[in-house]
Amino acid sequence: MKKLTIFYQEHCPFCKWAFKFIDELKDENPEYCKILIKTIEETQQPEVADTFDYYYVPTFYIDDKKMHEGGIKKEELREILDYAIK
Repeated sequence: MKKLTIFYQEHCPFCKWAFKFIDELKDENPEYCKILIKTIEETQQPEVADTFDYYYVPTFYIDDKKMHEGGIKKEELREILDYAIK
């Protein structure tokens, strides 16, 4: 199983939707609960965020591979979680 890292901002509406989708997807598929998810609030940890190549939040990395950047749909997030559990 791969590690999922999510860069977000606390007040970002797109980020709030992404976390809502994650909760819904975990309810739908308990296997997703096994994924190690690391969240980084970029304004609180700029020294970490600056070491990654992205411009918009939320941004999703699996291991060191950028999977998605910016607003996300639930089905797109499902694909990321499916990739992480392989």
